[in-house]
Amino acid sequence: MPAYVTLLNWTDQGIRNYKDTAKRAEAFAVAAQKLGGKILSLYWTVGSYDLVAVVEAPDDETATAVLLQLGGVGNVRTTTLRAFGPEEMDRIIAKAAG
Repeated sequence: MPAYVTLLNWTDQGIRNYKDTAKRAEAFAVAAQKLGGKILSLYWTVGSYDLVAVVEAPDDETATAVLLQLGGVGNVRTTTLRAFGPEEMDRIIAKAAG
């Protein structure tokens, strides 16, 4: 299943409600699952981003729906990167090589 690395920053609302961040993470996982996605890992970080999530979804549309729902709550803004595993990269290289 395709993987997505999502970099998250708290909004003003999100940082004001930092005490609820673990509960919000659980709600995110449940919402993702209902849409057909899965949170593989979630880390709270120090630096340019407040959290990093690795999300799995069957397709780009599902991943986008999951992240739109998350952003729509108003606690975070996201930047998402499509990630490719070794097998996917092998197929990509084979296509590129002709």
